[in-house]
Amino acid sequence: MKNNTQLQELELEEVKAKSQDENHLVLYNDDVNTFEFVIESLIKVCGHDTIQAEQCTYLVHYAGKCSVKSGSRKKLVPIASALLDRGLTAEII
Repeated sequence: MKNNTQLQELELEEVKAKSQDENHLVLYNDDVNTFEFVIESLIKVCGHDTIQAEQCTYLVHYAGKCSVKSGSRKKLVPIASALLDRGLTAEII
């Protein structure tokens, strides 16, 4: 039977492993695309609802960037590619 310290260490290792698997797809501001186009893109490509897409778009505009999706790199690569294909500026970090 494991003591409390060993259980806490196992839980900490599990949290670290999960956080290492989590990446973020960051969308950056540009001077080219309209609010409407960015909102539409986030809805179609990322699966955001209208409110979430609007909030992300305003964050991108005023803060310069916004994490629009998180998950494994494998999951994010096709989404990032689709945003880039639409002329948006994005990267996985």
